[in-house]
Amino acid sequence: MVRGIDKTNIFRDDEDKARFLERLGLTVSEGKCTVYAWVLMDNHVHILFKSGKQGISAVMRKLLTWYAQYFNRKHRRTGHLFENRYKSILCDQDNYLLALIRYIHLNPIRANIVTTVEQLDSYPWSGHRTLIGKAKHPWTDVDYALSEFGATRRRAINEYRRFMQEGLAQGRLPELTGGGLIRSKGGWSQVLSARRSGRKEEFDERILGNGNFVNTILKEAEEKTTRQLKLRRSGKTIDKIIEEECKKERISANELKGGGRRRKVSRLRATIAKRGLEDLGLSMAEIARHVGVTTSSIAKMVELFEE
Repeated sequence: MVRGIDKTNIFRDDEDKARFLERLGLTVSEGKCTVYAWVLMDNHVHILFKSGKQGISAVMRKLLTWYAQYFNRKHRRTGHLFENRYKSILCDQDNYLLALIRYIHLNPIRANIVTTVEQLDSYPWSGHRTLIGKAKHPWTDVDYALSEFGATRRRAINEYRRFMQEGLAQGRLPELTGGGLIRSKGGWSQVLSARRSGRKEEFDERILGNGNFVNTILKEAEEKTTRQLKLRRSGKTIDKIIEEECKKERISANELKGGGRRRKVSRLRATIAKRGLEDLGLSMAEIARHVGVTTSSIAKMVELFEE
């Protein structure tokens, strides 16, 4: 989810939305992501997708940086376009995929842009039209989403539209937009019931899933963080990584930090950046300061290194 700063519009006309969609398709395809649902509103965007090898950060950074530059240039404005960083929630696909597809695609109806599912069929800025076969966006995984509704395309589309119709009466769902335990449990009634019975369950506002799912994700994150902490406590720093890699490649630290563009030097920076990210959990900005280039340059180096 990403919103305009101070809730201002991030799309002023259909061309803006078309350019955003074009770039979204290009970016998720390059990042080998799978998109299940999306909607463009005037001041915010929702995208439901499975991230690829690069993860969500690289994809969203490329998409939003490009679009902000395009928007500011076209509309002759300066400054930030988006409200802080995008907001991301890790979702349990098995239990929430269909509910999220419906919730995202019903946004235009909840906002009174259109009033019926039939009108939504013609709304161009939602993945709904793609699922029912009235628009083509190859980067949307139509087959997987529809496979949950029926064995044949016609039956699946009919069942999907019925599913959408049933969702009209739900309105805004706090279990999908709220935080922490409310989201994980599926509503306040379940939370209160669990409290009364003395049951405890893991929860986290960044994760949409039951306690077991949340616990698994947090455990994986904890293991990664623990590994990074151990390396830091052992005395591993970005400066030591730079020293090790420069010695291995027989390149001086001065040349590394001097902004040189020799291929071997650029590849060395990428290696250092990868180690700084994975071994120490450093930000790209912090790594950039140590190797003498910009943050965007580090992002490009890591991307090329992975390719």
